[in-house]
Amino acid sequence: MSDQFNYKYTAPTAEERKEIDSIRRQYSPREQTETKIERLRRLDALVKNTATVWSLVFGVIGCLIFGLGLTMVLEWANYQFGIPVMVIGSFPMAIAYPIYKGLLKKNKKRYGAEILRLSEELLNEDGVKEDNV
Repeated sequence: MSDQFNYKYTAPTAEERKEIDSIRRQYSPREQTETKIERLRRLDALVKNTATVWSLVFGVIGCLIFGLGLTMVLEWANYQFGIPVMVIGSFPMAIAYPIYKGLLKKNKKRYGAEILRLSEELLNEDGVKEDNV
């Protein structure tokens, strides 16, 4: 009987380490791994994308309802129900842009202070101060 100990060690490759790190970052708390620039980008996207999504939802729903009414009129010759359905569908389409502008303004007001603070910190991190001319 031999007094030898045999073991086999394998380390993950560089590609495997990147994948492991990527998966690990998804499950770690955001505050620890998120840099200031990443947070700034995320907040900017949140402000813009929320308004865009809601306005698109209203616009698409209105367009589908309007299309149903148009189909009732043109294909089925059902004027008494088709025209009111078209009018009902035109309202969500008409308010889609005001919803976009309103939500964008609301989100800018809500997240604007933090976005300005983060951008100011990032601009002044390099020690470069703005000159007031």
